[in-house]
Amino acid sequence: MDFSLSEEQEMFRNYAKKSLADLEGTQIARRYAAGDCIAIQQSHDSLVELGCTGLNIEEAYDGMGLGALDLVPIFEEAGAVLLPGLLLETQSFVVPLLQKFGSQHQKETYLPRIASGEVKVSIAWLEPESSYRPAGIQLSAQHGQLNGTKIMVPDAELADYLVVIARVQEGRDEAGVRAMIVPTADVAIQPQASMDETRHVANVFFQNVAYTEEQVIGDWHAIQESLLSFNAALAAMIVGSLDRIVHTVTEYANIREQFGQPIGRFQAIKHRIVDMKMDLETARSLAHYANWAYETNAEDRVQAVAAARIFATEAFNRVAGHSVQIHGGIGFTEELDCHLYVKRARFYEHYLGSTADYYAQAAKALGLTAVEQQVIV
Repeated sequence: MDFSLSEEQEMFRNYAKKSLADLEGTQIARRYAAGDCIAIQQSHDSLVELGCTGLNIEEAYDGMGLGALDLVPIFEEAGAVLLPGLLLETQSFVVPLLQKFGSQHQKETYLPRIASGEVKVSIAWLEPESSYRPAGIQLSAQHGQLNGTKIMVPDAELADYLVVIARVQEGRDEAGVRAMIVPTADVAIQPQASMDETRHVANVFFQNVAYTEEQVIGDWHAIQESLLSFNAALAAMIVGSLDRIVHTVTEYANIREQFGQPIGRFQAIKHRIVDMKMDLETARSLAHYANWAYETNAEDRVQAVAAARIFATEAFNRVAGHSVQIHGGIGFTEELDCHLYVKRARFYEHYLGSTADYYAQAAKALGLTAVEQQVIV
């Protein structure tokens, strides 16, 4: 089976790659980490101009009507430069959620504005001392008001809206969980410290925040369905990071000399780089297949997406760590980008679900758990 991208998709990749290169690649992330939001806004505007924010939105809502596979090269190029911001969350989670489960009014209200780049959306899911599972969702959405706290909300200060995972009835099961869209102007945002300075996170406080039924998008099933799209896209974004790391390390091993020859000639180094390349190509195949399986509604799409997510996040940690070691002492400095990839790998490791959660999901999809055992992420 051929998972290579089409000529048109590769052409679109080149446009996105050039656009981000013109903004100096990882300098966008470095400047955002330092508190400068100008570069990230410039990158957003550039991608909007290319049509990236409307790529997977239906034509009826001012999009291009393309699918998950068409977004793969965009996410790979964004991953290569560790692009900050909410492109991933908005396009791969929120857009599918709205298109598949949103009301006609919700689609008409939000999708054209997302396509035009006017609106960016983050995801408010995790709560203090809790998990991503239904029992961990205790933010109250009763009597028309939201009350509670969300933590580790990504780039909340950049978002115009939040998709909030809340509970409309007391309990610990999935029946009372809903996804709803809430303007960030209605909530209190408090920045949190993050290991990855290129992805800002925040506490978000809901105190008697009014909402209507029109803001409710979907139930737990809708959330899980959108999470499939998100994880397939996340795997593609990680592939972009892996590709850049392998390219950089190979280049360094060919020019860094020790004992009168390039270090790439030493067995320990070249075998390690081969291992990194194998991780890259395996992750690429899994990510491309996951996006194809999601787009075509293939029978094995759940296990395909879970496998891609598991392998990609684990490979990212391995490869980023090897990069630091091969670069030696300079790899530990802020002068090189090595540390940025290590931190991003750690950020994605437990993002919207842990590796253990996705192993459980894959096992359930493969029929390896008891039928009555509920395994969710």
